Amino acid sequence: MKQWHLIQLKPNAHRLAEKNLRRQGFETFLPMHQVTRRSNSKFVSELRPLFPGYMFVGAGQAAAPWRKINSTVGVSRLVSFGTSHRPLPSELIDALMARCDESGEVRPTPELEPGDSVEVLAGPFMDFVATVEAIDEGRRVWVLMDLMGQAARVQVDPLNVRRAE
Repeated sequence: MKQWHLIQLKPNAHRLAEKNLRRQGFETFLPMHQVTRRSNSKFVSELRPLFPGYMFVGAGQAAAPWRKINSTVGVSRLVSFGTSHRPLPSELIDALMARCDESGEVRPTPELEPGDSVEVLAGPFMDFVATVEAIDEGRRVWVLMDLMGQAARVQVDPLNVRRAE
């Protein structure tokens, strides 16, 4: 049975560590999500790790290759609790994997309904809170935003919104 452990990565080395761990026969899990940032007066979307600086690695129960993992290029250290390396709860990893697609990108939250309050996660209206007005047959989400005192109807990608808290 495979047990999952948490490893800390060296700065910006998630691709390198993942490649080297897989080359050694380890299974890795790195959940990713879309992040929009502003660069040179443009909005740029890119996939970034959900937990920056950390990755999950699966290892067999009997093998316990801690030194091999710790000495992998791109890996800083295996996260331990006290002096022992304890596996993470399998329910946690299973739930995270269930929320991701085949490439490891986190899928959107459950279905939205008209009238729901949502937060825009990407694009020029990032961090705005809006109300879902309609969802058409093409799965486009139309929201109403308060822009300068006026209600504006805006179309957003369903992957770029989440329910507001």
